[in-house]
Amino acid sequence: MEVAWAWAFLDLPPDGFDEELEFWRQVTRTTLSAWRGEQGEFATLLPDEGHPWLKVQRVGGPGGVHLDLAVAAPLPQARDEVLALGATVLDELDDLVVCRSPAGFTFCLTPSAPSEPGQGQVRAGQSSLLDQVCLDIPADRYVAELAFWMRLTGWLPPSPEPDDSGLLPLKRPDGMPLRLLTQRLGAGGAGGTRDTGATVASERHGGSVTAHVDLACADRAATTREHEALGARVESVHEGWTVLRAPGGRRYCVTERDPLTGVRG
Repeated sequence: MEVAWAWAFLDLPPDGFDEELEFWRQVTRTTLSAWRGEQGEFATLLPDEGHPWLKVQRVGGPGGVHLDLAVAAPLPQARDEVLALGATVLDELDDLVVCRSPAGFTFCLTPSAPSEPGQGQVRAGQSSLLDQVCLDIPADRYVAELAFWMRLTGWLPPSPEPDDSGLLPLKRPDGMPLRLLTQRLGAGGAGGTRDTGATVASERHGGSVTAHVDLACADRAATTREHEALGARVESVHEGWTVLRAPGGRRYCVTERDPLTGVRG
């Protein structure tokens, strides 16, 4: 399946909605589009230049992160392909197919627009960039879930196995705004699992995949201070990444990666 564009959705709950929305708007240096949807629940975070890749949604539950994949194929064909790969279809509208991966992660298929990816994502000169969704996958479901995302997107990892921290990225095509990072929860080794509270969250959701967002930053310490000044708090510091909580409690990471390329130098 050809993925023309990938969108990260921040699903924000009612409690602390305005504060958390403003936090994400500021750390991503974006402006908010007009609200849309039947209940005015969707909006896009618009960068100064280039095509956007981040959206927000008002939700009634605890909130989280999900992906929208804009696909080149007609939606009925794309739906049949994800079903054949082991996904479940939860809902189907004229311009949207809501799916669940084999290990329980919610994502949507949408038709690609003519501007995807024509305007591109402007990465050059950014001090930090929200550019990654990390899928936190229970260890006993990791192999099958990794295979699902590889087959769905066609994006391949640089190595066959995660590193000592349980992390394995999928290489995105040139011009794609988002990276996908997979994390095998409960990984051993010198690094241990990247601690974002994912293991606890996974257990709470019956062993399903959860997700969090990561920012690439040129100066992790400076980015962390900036986020703290905007209301985030540091939860833990590791070699190569810092785990923070946004206002409202959402965990995310700032990581030592080049905002231009998305990879560690």
